[in-house]
Amino acid sequence: MSLVRRSNVFDPFSLDLWDPFDNMFRSIVPAASSDADTAAFANARIDWKETPEAHVFKADLPGVKKEEVKVEVEDGNVLLISGQRSKEKEDKNDKWHRVERSSGHFMRRFRLPENAKVDQVKAGLENGVLTVTVPKAEVKKPEVKAINISG
Repeated sequence: MSLVRRSNVFDPFSLDLWDPFDNMFRSIVPAASSDADTAAFANARIDWKETPEAHVFKADLPGVKKEEVKVEVEDGNVLLISGQRSKEKEDKNDKWHRVERSSGHFMRRFRLPENAKVDQVKAGLENGVLTVTVPKAEVKKPEVKAINISG
């Protein structure tokens, strides 16, 4: 069991559903689909960067069609990226020597900061890379009013 994660466990914006006891229970209670390929694809790797204008998420999803991906905002500030990569059709005459490409379901959640404009989220899938852009609201500068000092 590995306790090393790519994302910061102290990141307040991360809602990765990581459980250190997950592997222990998986060995006791078999999953409905115990396909190792599904587990390999379940944690799609996603980069999150913040620019002055937006939060940008990029996910490598090679072989996934646009129709197989869902981008949603739930509970007002949680970005949900999910989908499925289908398994390749097997022909009885095929002789497989190696299978390394994974298939199955994936889902990732990210808690968005308060300045995210969740009603203006845009997503695009090009060359196997999903890009989700969440614009940021402009930070209002505090109004400063000078007060004359008498005396």
